[in-house]
Amino acid sequence: MSVERIPAHFYAQSTIDLAKALIGNYLVHFLNGELLVGRITETEAYLGVLDRACHSYGRKQTKRTRILYEDPGHVYTYTMHTHCLLNVVAERSGQPEAVLIRGIEPVCGIEKMESLRGKSAQDKQFANGPGKLTQAMGISMNAYGESFIDGPLYIGYNGQKNGAPVATRRIGIENTGQAKYFPFRFIENK
Repeated sequence: MSVERIPAHFYAQSTIDLAKALIGNYLVHFLNGELLVGRITETEAYLGVLDRACHSYGRKQTKRTRILYEDPGHVYTYTMHTHCLLNVVAERSGQPEAVLIRGIEPVCGIEKMESLRGKSAQDKQFANGPGKLTQAMGISMNAYGESFIDGPLYIGYNGQKNGAPVATRRIGIENTGQAKYFPFRFIENK
């Protein structure tokens, strides 16, 4: 399978638009020479210093969040509940923002994904969460700071026009005040 890498200008759109545009495209990872591909089915947008759910809320800058202050198209990984989570640094007009990739549907390299995940890809819960998809794709904290534009982990174009995703409120962010109600989670509209 050959998946064309999305060019740099794709990442130069608003964070909300990027979160929507990622749906239906492919997450591609070359892991030890093996191609792993998953179609992105769910994302969440995090809007920087005014978004209490974003790691850069209040202009917070730490060793972990420094990549959010870099150019769009970088990889932002962090650990939550022992799982590595994968984000795309977004266009920010001076704001440190990102899009969390929350779910994929396996497309290529499925046997390797099953081995990494220890489950069958036929399970509907196989890669429907941010920790599950990074495990299935073999993505670790080592990807932090890499570029989706020219690294071994990238977003590939699906070659089709995607339908508008469904917007819902984000999940798993209960202690973030009003931010937990923002409709910044996007799910593939099937």
